[in-house]
Amino acid sequence: MNADKPASEPSVTEAVHAAGGMVGGMLLPWPDVDGEPFWRYALQGELRVQSCADCGLRRFPPRPCCPGCHSFDSRWQLTSGRGRIWSFVVAHPPLLPAYAEHAPYPVAVVELDDAPAIRLVGALTPSARRPDAPLDAVTAEAGARLRIGAPVQAVFQTVAPGVAVPRWALTGS
Repeated sequence: MNADKPASEPSVTEAVHAAGGMVGGMLLPWPDVDGEPFWRYALQGELRVQSCADCGLRRFPPRPCCPGCHSFDSRWQLTSGRGRIWSFVVAHPPLLPAYAEHAPYPVAVVELDDAPAIRLVGALTPSARRPDAPLDAVTAEAGARLRIGAPVQAVFQTVAPGVAVPRWALTGS
Protein backbone atom coordinates (compact mmCIF):
# COMPACT_ATOMS: atom_id res chain seq x y z
CA MET A 1 0.00 0.00 0.00
CA ASN A 2 1.27 3.41 -0.81
CA ALA A 3 -1.13 6.30 -0.89
CA ASP A 4 1.67 8.72 -0.19
CA LYS A 5 1.92 11.34 -2.83
CA PRO A 6 5.09 12.70 -4.32
CA ALA A 7 5.79 16.09 -2.80
CA SER A 8 5.25 17.80 -6.15
CA GLU A 9 1.71 16.45 -6.65
CA PRO A 10 -1.30 18.11 -5.01
CA SER A 11 -3.45 16.08 -2.64
CA VAL A 12 -6.97 15.17 -3.74
CA THR A 13 -8.21 17.83 -1.34
CA GLU A 14 -5.98 20.42 -3.01
CA ALA A 15 -7.22 19.30 -6.44
CA VAL A 16 -10.84 19.65 -5.30
CA HIS A 17 -10.15 23.11 -3.92
CA ALA A 18 -8.35 24.11 -7.15
CA ALA A 19 -11.49 23.11 -9.09
CA GLY A 20 -13.68 25.16 -6.76
CA GLY A 21 -15.44 22.02 -5.49
CA MET A 22 -17.39 21.59 -8.73
CA VAL A 23 -16.88 20.58 -12.34
CA GLY A 24 -19.55 21.42 -14.86
CA GLY A 25 -21.94 22.20 -12.03
CA MET A 26 -21.45 18.76 -10.47
CA LEU A 27 -20.13 18.46 -6.94
CA LEU A 28 -16.73 16.90 -6.29
CA PRO A 29 -16.00 14.81 -3.21
CA TRP A 30 -14.76 16.90 -0.31
CA PRO A 31 -12.15 14.75 1.47
CA ASP A 32 -11.25 15.33 5.07
CA VAL A 33 -8.02 14.26 6.76
CA ASP A 34 -9.32 10.76 7.47
CA GLY A 35 -10.84 10.29 3.99
CA GLU A 36 -7.99 11.66 1.86
CA PRO A 37 -6.36 8.20 1.44
CA PHE A 38 -9.64 6.72 0.15
CA TRP A 39 -9.75 9.32 -2.62
CA ARG A 40 -6.02 8.98 -3.38
CA TYR A 41 -6.47 5.22 -3.85
CA ALA A 42 -9.54 5.86 -6.03
CA LEU A 43 -7.36 8.06 -8.21
CA GLN A 44 -5.01 5.06 -8.56
CA GLY A 45 -7.97 2.84 -9.54
CA GLU A 46 -8.08 0.96 -6.23
CA LEU A 47 -11.00 0.55 -3.88
CA ARG A 48 -9.54 0.38 -0.39
CA VAL A 49 -11.23 0.63 2.97
CA GLN A 50 -9.80 1.67 6.28
CA SER A 51 -9.28 -1.10 8.81
CA CYS A 52 -8.09 -1.20 12.38
CA ALA A 53 -4.41 -2.13 12.66
CA ASP A 54 -5.09 -3.78 16.01
CA CYS A 55 -8.36 -5.75 15.68
CA GLY A 56 -8.76 -5.72 11.86
CA LEU A 57 -12.30 -4.29 11.84
CA ARG A 58 -13.00 -2.67 8.49
CA ARG A 59 -14.86 0.61 8.57
CA PHE A 60 -16.40 3.20 6.31
CA PRO A 61 -16.56 6.13 6.34
CA PRO A 62 -12.95 6.56 7.45
CA ARG A 63 -12.50 7.91 10.93
CA PRO A 64 -9.63 8.28 13.39
CA CYS A 65 -10.75 5.71 15.98
CA CYS A 66 -11.86 2.08 15.64
CA PRO A 67 -15.48 1.71 16.80
CA GLY A 68 -14.68 -1.85 17.96
CA CYS A 69 -11.51 -1.60 20.07
CA HIS A 70 -10.97 2.20 20.10
CA SER A 71 -7.49 1.94 18.60
CA PHE A 72 -6.17 4.93 16.67
CA ASP A 73 -3.92 2.76 14.47
CA SER A 74 -5.28 2.01 11.02
CA ARG A 75 -4.30 0.80 7.58
CA TRP A 76 -5.93 0.74 4.15
CA GLN A 77 -6.89 -2.66 2.78
CA LEU A 78 -7.44 -3.35 -0.88
CA THR A 79 -10.86 -4.83 -1.69
CA SER A 80 -11.92 -6.79 -4.73
CA GLY A 81 -14.24 -3.94 -5.67
CA ARG A 82 -17.02 -6.46 -6.20
CA GLY A 83 -20.36 -6.14 -4.49
CA ARG A 84 -24.12 -6.33 -4.79
CA ILE A 85 -26.72 -3.62 -4.96
CA TRP A 86 -28.17 -3.39 -1.47
CA SER A 87 -30.56 -0.59 -2.39
CA PHE A 88 -31.01 2.03 -5.05
CA VAL A 89 -33.05 5.08 -5.95
CA VAL A 90 -33.76 6.65 -9.29
CA ALA A 91 -33.09 10.36 -9.02
CA HIS A 92 -35.66 12.71 -10.50
CA PRO A 93 -35.85 16.52 -10.37
CA PRO A 94 -35.79 18.71 -8.42
CA LEU A 95 -32.01 18.34 -8.55
CA LEU A 96 -29.14 20.75 -9.04
CA PRO A 97 -29.29 21.89 -12.68
CA ALA A 98 -26.23 19.88 -13.83
CA TYR A 99 -27.76 16.69 -12.38
CA ALA A 100 -31.29 17.42 -13.61
CA GLU A 101 -30.20 17.28 -17.26
CA HIS A 102 -29.21 13.60 -16.74
CA ALA A 103 -32.33 12.56 -14.83
CA PRO A 104 -33.73 10.08 -14.33
CA TYR A 105 -30.64 8.15 -13.26
CA PRO A 106 -30.00 5.50 -10.59
CA VAL A 107 -27.78 5.82 -7.54
CA ALA A 108 -26.97 2.64 -5.63
CA VAL A 109 -25.96 1.60 -2.16
CA VAL A 110 -23.53 -1.30 -2.65
CA GLU A 111 -22.59 -3.95 -0.12
CA LEU A 112 -19.01 -5.09 -0.70
CA ASP A 113 -18.51 -8.85 -1.21
CA ASP A 114 -15.35 -8.95 0.91
CA ALA A 115 -16.53 -6.48 3.56
CA PRO A 116 -20.33 -6.94 3.83
CA ALA A 117 -20.64 -4.55 6.76
CA ILE A 118 -19.46 -1.74 4.48
CA ARG A 119 -21.90 -0.10 2.10
CA LEU A 120 -20.84 2.56 -0.37
CA VAL A 121 -23.03 4.92 -2.38
CA GLY A 122 -22.33 5.71 -5.99
CA ALA A 123 -23.60 6.24 -9.47
CA LEU A 124 -23.99 3.25 -11.78
CA THR A 125 -22.59 2.60 -15.22
CA PRO A 126 -23.85 -0.12 -17.59
CA SER A 127 -20.38 -1.64 -18.14
CA ALA A 128 -16.92 -1.76 -16.56
CA ARG A 129 -15.62 -0.65 -19.94
CA ARG A 130 -17.55 2.62 -19.62
CA PRO A 131 -16.63 4.32 -16.34
CA ASP A 132 -17.36 7.67 -18.00
CA ALA A 133 -20.87 6.73 -19.22
CA PRO A 134 -23.53 9.42 -18.70
CA LEU A 135 -25.45 9.13 -15.43
CA ASP A 136 -28.62 8.11 -17.28
CA ALA A 137 -26.90 5.35 -19.32
CA VAL A 138 -28.03 2.57 -16.96
CA THR A 139 -31.66 3.61 -17.14
CA ALA A 140 -31.55 3.68 -20.92
CA GLU A 141 -29.28 0.69 -21.62
CA ALA A 142 -29.42 -1.73 -18.72
CA GLY A 143 -32.60 -0.94 -16.85
CA ALA A 144 -33.70 -4.59 -16.67
CA ARG A 145 -30.44 -5.54 -14.91
CA LEU A 146 -30.95 -2.87 -12.27
CA ARG A 147 -32.32 -4.67 -9.21
CA ILE A 148 -31.59 -5.32 -5.54
CA GLY A 149 -28.87 -7.98 -5.37
CA ALA A 150 -27.46 -7.26 -8.85
CA PRO A 151 -23.70 -7.88 -8.98
CA VAL A 152 -21.52 -4.81 -9.54
CA GLN A 153 -17.85 -3.98 -9.85
CA ALA A 154 -16.17 -0.74 -8.82
CA VAL A 155 -14.76 1.33 -11.66
CA PHE A 156 -13.22 4.76 -11.43
CA GLN A 157 -14.16 7.89 -13.31
CA THR A 158 -11.74 10.79 -13.39
CA VAL A 159 -13.99 13.79 -12.90
CA ALA A 160 -11.36 16.53 -12.58
CA PRO A 161 -7.57 16.69 -12.69
CA GLY A 162 -6.41 14.79 -9.61
CA VAL A 163 -9.92 13.62 -8.66
CA ALA A 164 -11.54 10.25 -9.41
CA VAL A 165 -14.75 8.81 -8.02
CA PRO A 166 -15.83 5.19 -7.77
CA ARG A 167 -18.85 4.16 -9.81
CA TRP A 168 -20.57 0.80 -9.95
CA ALA A 169 -20.63 -1.19 -13.16
CA LEU A 170 -23.38 -3.76 -13.54
CA THR A 171 -21.91 -7.21 -14.20
CA GLY A 172 -23.58 -10.46 -15.19
CA SER A 173 -27.32 -10.67 -15.73
